[in-house]
Amino acid sequence: MKAQPIKIAILAMGGEGGGVLADWIVDLGEHNGYHAQSTSVPGVAQRTGATIYYVELFPLESGESRAPVLALMPLPGDVDVVLASELMEAGRAVQRGLVTPERTTLVSSTHRVYSIAEKAAMGDGRVDSEALIAHASRAAKRYVRFDMAEAAQASGSVISAVLFGALAGTGVLPFSRRQFEETIERGGVGVKPSLRAFGLAFDRAGAQEAAETASAPVDLKPAPRDVAVARLVERTRKELPTAVQPIVLEGVRRLIDYQDPAYARLYLDRLAMLRAALPATETVLLRESARYLALWMSYEDTIRVADLKTRGARFERVRSEVQAQTDQLLAINEFMHPRIEEICETLPAGFGRWLARPHWVHRLVRRCTQSGRVVKTSSLRGYLMLYAVASLRGMRRRTLRYELENARVEAWLVQIVGTAKLNPALATEVAQCQRLVKGYSDTHARGLKNYQTLMAAVQKAGARLAPATLRELRDAALADEHGHKLNAALVRHALA
Repeated sequence: MKAQPIKIAILAMGGEGGGVLADWIVDLGEHNGYHAQSTSVPGVAQRTGATIYYVELFPLESGESRAPVLALMPLPGDVDVVLASELMEAGRAVQRGLVTPERTTLVSSTHRVYSIAEKAAMGDGRVDSEALIAHASRAAKRYVRFDMAEAAQASGSVISAVLFGALAGTGVLPFSRRQFEETIERGGVGVKPSLRAFGLAFDRAGAQEAAETASAPVDLKPAPRDVAVARLVERTRKELPTAVQPIVLEGVRRLIDYQDPAYARLYLDRLAMLRAALPATETVLLRESARYLALWMSYEDTIRVADLKTRGARFERVRSEVQAQTDQLLAINEFMHPRIEEICETLPAGFGRWLARPHWVHRLVRRCTQSGRVVKTSSLRGYLMLYAVASLRGMRRRTLRYELENARVEAWLVQIVGTAKLNPALATEVAQCQRLVKGYSDTHARGLKNYQTLMAAVQKAGARLAPATLRELRDAALADEHGHKLNAALVRHALA
């Protein structure tokens, strides 16, 4: 049978070492009796620059003096191996037709680097990772996958070395493990961490069942040591249906972290009121209300933002993301632009309302907040500045923002209960409208405006409003934070 080239496509983003991986494969082939050729096609993935590297390996034949003619780019249906550094890149390879069930071994990481469109969506704009994995599994002859970003971090290397190890572990190329390792050694740069990453990935690639088990959800029952927290957990299990408990327990955890156990107790009190007012069969409505009530009660204010930015876990995460060494200094600069509205809402309610009125003090503060400023949280001065704001958590319940949000939450709960008496399915859609209220500063203001517009439409239409119509209006608001699509939809349904 006539010899055929081995065709390998690599899809990687900027900074992940895709070029190094392509060079390793070329070097591996050339040192072991193969012609090798690599090309690259740069592109944009709306995250960081994404590049497709393409490598062809053709076996040298004894007595053959002519060099083979190799292709410069991959063709749909004509690729033996696809290596993807991130799950969405694997999806892109499938979409382009580079992955086929008759031929292609697909190797990819299961972690996600979200696109700008996913991050900017007013709602949950993330692509379903499980759906991506299922689709890729059907499209490929063999699909090897695990969290390669985690493996790279654990070994102190980069994802290209993990992909190289996973490629070796599949056994799809006619080279031994030692030949792969010698290729890394010849590179001469970062050899030890690269070999650690290679070995870890080599073992993982041969254990697909273990990868499936690792990706399965684990049922962890909380065992809190704090007495107050234990009481909240016990109350949740006694008072609420089993189907609702996982969401509520997560809400309790979130609100304790946000404020304190007393605040989580208020959350359970509100749910108890809601459950008493709703039909016993409306488990879905109760679950959705519990989900979005926890999100609304943990609204983003200046205190929350400062708290998150000064946590030790955040500094560790940033150091990990930039791969800073233990002996390296890391500077973190935060761009912050608090408007006068945020300043007023952080103050005690009476003082905040006074400052919000148009007088000379208001104008002076507004003038001083016209432009943003850079706060270096890695410096003592910058850290203490934000730490002081975060320490105001104890007085949060006396702030103007708490007063405003508390009134909005209560009105939302009343609307849910009132709507449920007429149309429980519509009440569920009303509960989910809280998705519009998120973020802080201008983002929060625009989302709140859209939410209030929707609630006005609900009150105007009453029971005649179909749940599907409200869902359509909410999706229009989530698709356009400025409200243009929402207004158009309201006009179309005669609800403007």
